[in-house]
Amino acid sequence: SDGTRIDHYPASLQQLAECTPVYEELPGWSEDITACKTLEELPANARQYVKRVSELVGVNIATFSVGPDRTQTNILEDIWNS
Repeated sequence: SDGTRIDHYPASLQQLAECTPVYEELPGWSEDITACKTLEELPANARQYVKRVSELVGVNIATFSVGPDRTQTNILEDIWNS
């Protein structure tokens, strides 16, 4: 309620009830991305979206998916065998 921005999930339900989410909107895209295998193949706005998610969570993106099929999950960094 004091306007302080926090970057963690509050431990207290009372503090959580006083929070207001911060939303960020990014430009969308209408191109079909279901066949993309690399970040470079994604439309510019989709690449920017992936980059921004990485910045917000503070980790590099290791995988990205462009559809529900297993073959549509693209591995950028094999974190399971490194």
